[in-house]
Amino acid sequence: MKTLFSLPNIPPCAWKRPIGQGWDKPYTVRYASNLDDGPNHGMPLGGFGSGCIGRSPSGDFNLWHLDGGEHVFRSIPSCQFSVFEQPEGEDAQVYALSTQPPEEGTLSRWSWYPPEKGTYHALYPRSWYQYEGVFKSQLICEQFSPIIPNNYQETSYPIGIFEWTAHNPTDKPITLSIMVTWQNIVGWFTNAIKSPEITVRDDGSPEYQYQPRWGDSTGNFNQWVQDNFRVGFILNRIQLHDEIQEGEGQICIASVTNPSVEVFYLGKWNPKGDGSEVWDYFAMNGSLPDTEDETPAEPGEQIAVAMAIRFTIRPGRTKKIPFILAWDFPVTEFAPGVQYYRRYTDFYGRNGKNGWAMVRTALKHSDVWYERVEEWQSPILKREDLPDWFKMALFNELYLLTDGGTLWTAASENDPVGQFGVLECLDYRWYESLDVRLYGSFGLMMLWPRLEKSVLEAFARAIPTHDDTPRIIGYNQAKAIRKAKGATPHDLGAPNEHPWQKTNYTSYQDCNLWKDLGSDFVLQVYRDYLLTGSDDTDFLWECWPAITETLDYLKTFDLDNDGIPENSGAPDQTFDDWKLQGISAYCGGLWIAALEAAIKIAEILLKNVPTTEELQSRNNPESIKHYVKNHRDWLEQSRSIYHDTLWNGEYYKLDSQSGSDVVMADQLCGQFYARLLNFPDVVETQYTESALNKVYEACFLKFQDGKYGAANGMKPDGTPEDPNSTHPQEVWTGINFGLAAFLLQMGRKDAAFKLTEAVVKQVYENGLQFRTPEAITAVGTFRASHYLRAMAIWGIYGILTHFRP
Repeated sequence: MKTLFSLPNIPPCAWKRPIGQGWDKPYTVRYASNLDDGPNHGMPLGGFGSGCIGRSPSGDFNLWHLDGGEHVFRSIPSCQFSVFEQPEGEDAQVYALSTQPPEEGTLSRWSWYPPEKGTYHALYPRSWYQYEGVFKSQLICEQFSPIIPNNYQETSYPIGIFEWTAHNPTDKPITLSIMVTWQNIVGWFTNAIKSPEITVRDDGSPEYQYQPRWGDSTGNFNQWVQDNFRVGFILNRIQLHDEIQEGEGQICIASVTNPSVEVFYLGKWNPKGDGSEVWDYFAMNGSLPDTEDETPAEPGEQIAVAMAIRFTIRPGRTKKIPFILAWDFPVTEFAPGVQYYRRYTDFYGRNGKNGWAMVRTALKHSDVWYERVEEWQSPILKREDLPDWFKMALFNELYLLTDGGTLWTAASENDPVGQFGVLECLDYRWYESLDVRLYGSFGLMMLWPRLEKSVLEAFARAIPTHDDTPRIIGYNQAKAIRKAKGATPHDLGAPNEHPWQKTNYTSYQDCNLWKDLGSDFVLQVYRDYLLTGSDDTDFLWECWPAITETLDYLKTFDLDNDGIPENSGAPDQTFDDWKLQGISAYCGGLWIAALEAAIKIAEILLKNVPTTEELQSRNNPESIKHYVKNHRDWLEQSRSIYHDTLWNGEYYKLDSQSGSDVVMADQLCGQFYARLLNFPDVVETQYTESALNKVYEACFLKFQDGKYGAANGMKPDGTPEDPNSTHPQEVWTGINFGLAAFLLQMGRKDAAFKLTEAVVKQVYENGLQFRTPEAITAVGTFRASHYLRAMAIWGIYGILTHFRP
């Protein structure tokens, strides 16, 4: 611990808000059944798939994703930082650094920080609390986790680092004490309902019961540790089984000591009382009674710990004090008996007793981790051609990779970096919805390409499988099987079953009938090959059998044999409340681009024939040539009719049979992908430009005067075709970012950034930060928070940089 430091350099583009400032009219959910935790969301801490903990702009810890795939949003007031300050010869002041006192009346002896006295800043994976106007010292708490691109080790660590910087700008010495308190919540985060009932929500989506073991602290105990210069607590629980179970493990809080600081601790106190056993000591002089107590909690008892670091800063001096929060919950369980170890256990073991080892690692390496985060962000932050709001949203939208119910399993022979998954959202709780990630996976592909490819390999394995279990479809109450052989699944399953093995969890629509999923899969496979170095032919071989099988399956929907599969008149694509009939601009364009991708992949494979007998038997060159011929025939047919069938002189019609004159915002997604992947255009440039002009005019500029972003589908004059429709009148954040990337691709940077800015402002000025929704409406409501597709903003950056870092 050094004594000469400067204050942290907070990037000016970071999202910021006065600490504890309320929201006058935050956006609220469109449907009462959707999740709406309110606007008090801050940046999450923790590695991918390790579980995460969120701390709000008010200073409280209130988001707990410690059970894989599950969401708990609830403040725990005893999990807190507090500060004691006493300038020489003056009275002391002391505050717990949350502006929100406990609603249940506990901790009544504590003093809570006044609102709007300082600023919260966030630029994922870093955030800062800058305290102003209360203390004589200049105080900043900087927090981060080691989220590092192209890193498949530290990025998985369940660690949060809090670095406190204190500067004395006065002419008197100031005594400060920084205290961290933490409730022992080990054992709370597993489903108390072992066979949860699955029901269908009013919007037709399946959901299941989840009830965490909130408050079940029986057998929890706290251990004080002094390990050379490291000091802290291990929050533990008596383990009743030989094999560790979900929810079992440790939480650690720690700091460092040296001759210039004093360390105080309290090994057990009651967080449900008035807090006097902590506060009476701390408020008096910044100390604690230095007592240890490892007695396990009795039934109904709650226990917590406290640790304080006290020091004096001379005038003009600055001091830094680190605190580490680490947790070790190695098991994620899905259906009873279906368990996986988390990725970080590849580096720390699997017995749930490695929290202190993580503390040691963090105290040793956190400076290097921080430098690597800065090295990643700095070139982007220094770009003068990018506005600050864009830089802010670019990084902050990656928050979902931490808090999107993220799974990342330990490595195996088949999955050398483990299996990975992010939920579509917390309302639609199933993993890696393929249609959504068509735009939403750009960030993962650019920054962690091996994780990205692992997701598509999971889809490739799922395509040949089938599950004939009958289900009721929520949209129309029809019966359908769960998964047809050859169909590309919509998703990789849900946290209550067996992700990666049991796919197609959603039952709102019969996704076996969707006309975009097969094309989406093929396009993402070739995209990930092309834009990550064009050298991973093993990845292409892994996916090739699934590519041919799913394109064959999709071609069966070409009922008139004209080359293009027809939409059925039911919502059978990503806009799953929107009926398309016949050949559609959206699905037809994706189909053409996907055929180009399949042909390109085949040509690459024919130049790189594998040497192993197994691969040769599955993928002999003659077989590949057969598929190439088929795909070229289909492509020639498709290209000959797509434009002539759908072009109306200004833009591409929604479809060939409904008679609608709606301007669909995403009508040329296939053309965007064709240009992205260096294929021949799906449609000629003049038609692309004309259609984009119409989309920009009707769906963005004429829709509520461009305030909200582009609606999915408007009539040419900017009015809705059906005032009671849902999806056409919604602004989808990820679709807008995809459309902006398309505009940029076509040389329309000003239009692209005007559109992007409108959407970013909707999110970050209306209480939707760190819970970006799928959809926003013109009446200040939203749908489906914590949504995957919004990471499409990285597609914009990718176009800007030609997908080079």
